[in-house]
Amino acid sequence: QVQMVESGGGLVQAGGSLRLSCTTSSYTYGSYCLAWFRQAPGKEREGVAAVYIGGGGTYYADSVKGRFTVSRDNAKNTLSLQMNGLKPVDTAIYYCAAATYGAPYNWRAEGEYDVWGQGTQVTVSS
Repeated sequence: QVQMVESGGGLVQAGGSLRLSCTTSSYTYGSYCLAWFRQAPGKEREGVAAVYIGGGGTYYADSVKGRFTVSRDNAKNTLSLQMNGLKPVDTAIYYCAAATYGAPYNWRAEGEYDVWGQGTQVTVSS
C-alpha cells in the first residue's frame, strides 16, 4: 500500500517557524510532482507549494512566497516544507501529495494528484 506520512505539525506563535516532513516510498518519491496542500476550517483545500522532478521547477502560492520553502531529500525519500514567519491565517491541516501518473498541468489542482498523506495540523496563535 502506497503511503505518504507527514510529521512536524504543531502549535506555534505568530512569527514562528515549523518544518513539515513527508516520508514516502521510493516509487512515490520519484513521482512527476510532489506537493503540499492545506485545508483551513470551513475552506477548500489549496495548493501551497509543489516541486516537479527533472528540472520542472518549484512553485508556491502567492500567500506563502518568501516565507515557505519546499525541498526534497533524495537520500531519505522525504519532501519538506520549511515555514517561517507563520501567521494565524496559515492555520490548517497540511497534506503532502504525489502525482505518479504524469506531470500536473496545473500544480494547484487536487485532481492531478493520486497519492495523499493523512495530514498534519498546524496551528498559529496570534
